[in-house]
Amino acid sequence: MGIKKLKMKNGKWKIVLSSILLGLALSFNSVYALNDFDIVRVGITDNKFQNVKKQEVTLYGTAECELCDKATKSVITRVSPDTNINIRMSQKGLIVEIENRAHVFQDLVLISPKGLLGVRDLTRKGKPALYHGAFEIVQSNNRDGFYIVNLVETQEYLKGVVPNEMPVRFGLEALKAQAVAARNYVLTPRTQAYKEFNVVDSVASQVYFGANTEEELSTRAVMETDGVVALHNNELILALYSSTAGGYTESYSNAFSDPNTKAFPSPTKPYLKAVPDKSDFEPLDDDIKAKKFYEARVPSFDIESPYYRWSKEWGVRELEDVLRKTLPAQSKTGFVHPAVREHEDIGKIKDIKVMKRGRSGKIMEVEILTTKGCYIVSKELVVRRTFQKDGISLPSANAVFEKTIDNYGNVQAIKIFGGGFGHGVGMSQFGAGYMATKLKQPYYNILRHYYTDINLGTVPVTVSGEDVKQTFWAPIGRAQIVVTETSSPKIAVMINGREHEFSLSMPIFHREHKIDISRYIDDGFNTVTFHAPSLGRSVKLYIELVEKYNKPNYQDDEEE
Repeated sequence: MGIKKLKMKNGKWKIVLSSILLGLALSFNSVYALNDFDIVRVGITDNKFQNVKKQEVTLYGTAECELCDKATKSVITRVSPDTNINIRMSQKGLIVEIENRAHVFQDLVLISPKGLLGVRDLTRKGKPALYHGAFEIVQSNNRDGFYIVNLVETQEYLKGVVPNEMPVRFGLEALKAQAVAARNYVLTPRTQAYKEFNVVDSVASQVYFGANTEEELSTRAVMETDGVVALHNNELILALYSSTAGGYTESYSNAFSDPNTKAFPSPTKPYLKAVPDKSDFEPLDDDIKAKKFYEARVPSFDIESPYYRWSKEWGVRELEDVLRKTLPAQSKTGFVHPAVREHEDIGKIKDIKVMKRGRSGKIMEVEILTTKGCYIVSKELVVRRTFQKDGISLPSANAVFEKTIDNYGNVQAIKIFGGGFGHGVGMSQFGAGYMATKLKQPYYNILRHYYTDINLGTVPVTVSGEDVKQTFWAPIGRAQIVVTETSSPKIAVMINGREHEFSLSMPIFHREHKIDISRYIDDGFNTVTFHAPSLGRSVKLYIELVEKYNKPNYQDDEEE
């Protein structure tokens, strides 16, 4: 029934509800009653994780389903377990066929109050794809197809994300760090390509494989970080993460362009700064330093990743053939200057030089000099996609070029060696695994290593006309209410079933007012309800978890 007993640190047992949706009678109205922070809209792709728009699909439920008309909020029909619900696109709308009876509808919602929903012939990790929550079938704007949108409670969504984004062998604390980062990511995605849903289920957002791929340890990690997000200056952070940083993460501005203006480098994000795994690592922002770092297996948190160090090699003619294909394709991004047209003769390679690097040694700008001109390629992903080997992009842009020159000064071969896999901004997943298993660090120390000057707490909310309820897991039973905006002289709060009232006197020279509520907080699961202030007043606040950050010491671990 979605209810699980968990041992608390004080030795007591507490019954914890693991989900809002799980174990309750799910109805059409309950699906849409949750607020924006409680529910995620996920676009479901195909078996290749590419196409999100459909022309035809067959759905089913593991228990009885209810097919509902979204516009009228009425149940159209009830469908027996494991019965095919065939949906296809037509000029008139969505044609729905069940047991040889067909009808035309517009936008539909499918729910299974006592079971899971499935997409026939869709697999995830070799298993049938099954999902909590509801399916919304939404026609595209120009009516040339439709989307399957999984409406799922955030906790249930994360249970299908965490074990697919991070190996469970990385341990509980690493999985908790991943759960918090994934929660932040889905609440504040960098971009939203479709208005019909928040994220897709592939690496284009973060990997979500649904209910059939959940693991016990990762589910525990999601539950034991319930309601917890990472914050900077009282706002949710963009919690980017990648597989392997290579020992040194990169600043956001040096890896990404602005999603709106396309400016590169982008404006900075103060919590996404370049962070070395060891304090004595010097910045790698020139070729000499980057070469020394990436040609050696310098001990770091990422050292156990298969992509910690890697290399690629091309003969000069081979690389010229690659560039004839990749430069025109990457010119469409706007980060190749001058732009190269399809079938344009780019000439023969004379030299390749890195013009600009980030603090981690990440290539920000590379110059390709040929007999036909000089081409500048900018931004890490564009660089990786330009220098492909066997049709595969570079693992990362933490890379150094080595050229083989003949007696006449002509380039004969090119080798690239480097470290890391992915964009390298924010949390390194292999690094988190190392910190958890080898350095025995709790998840909040892992997050504070990779995200600069953050604190952990609940999602900031504005309380005005209605009460606001929040649930969260406190790892060491210490917390405080942080009030960032108020016009009310006091707040009334129910903490774990007991009513409290606190006076507010916002300091003149401080942005916030903090109220220690540690004495009322349990180790583990907590429920807080903020009561709406009287006389039309409002208050903006959140619960902050209080833990001391002890910086991990790699050397101590090595000596052991």
